[in-house]
Amino acid sequence: MIIQVAGVLITKELDRVEIMTQGGVAYELAVPLNAYEALPKTGEQCMLHTYLVVKEDGWQLFGFTSAHERRVFQKVLGAKGVGPALALGLLSSLTADRLVRAIREKDIAVLQSVPRVGRKKAEQMILDLADKLDQLQASGVESGVGRGGLPNTDDAIRALVSLGYSNVDAEKAVRAALEGGAKGASAPELIRAALAKIGGR
Repeated sequence: MIIQVAGVLITKELDRVEIMTQGGVAYELAVPLNAYEALPKTGEQCMLHTYLVVKEDGWQLFGFTSAHERRVFQKVLGAKGVGPALALGLLSSLTADRLVRAIREKDIAVLQSVPRVGRKKAEQMILDLADKLDQLQASGVESGVGRGGLPNTDDAIRALVSLGYSNVDAEKAVRAALEGGAKGASAPELIRAALAKIGGR
């Protein structure tokens, strides 16, 4: 089992990164938004906690900034109808701690704010996971904001579309976020602001 990958960050995108290890092996990892925010610039050293998903059509490696976040991802995969893509979307739309809290407190509205999670899916997640998450200790921190910079609207729109929103809805949400004070935000901050606008509709 691959539990960590450390090395030089050679590619950094909103939903995936590539890390070259000291042994000369490069790994591609799918990551949630907060991992993108926390990672350094390309060319610098980094480390991610990892979880390997083996499927019929191949293997996929997922990267996380903490062991706690990885454990939450693993637990969420245990819910009926939740695959790796949706589990990653949950962690991108919410933080690991907020996701755990929403399930424990049976907060259907928070869960429904995530793309592709309707009321039935939210209720199923609560039914399947509420007791299992009691053993997880909160990390004690929520994901921090990024380091700032000019908003990258194209990246934000593309990320929202990958989360399940239509291009029209993604553009409207990003525009609303910019008008609501998100100018000057990093791409991940802009995405979260847009998700908040969608959730507040």
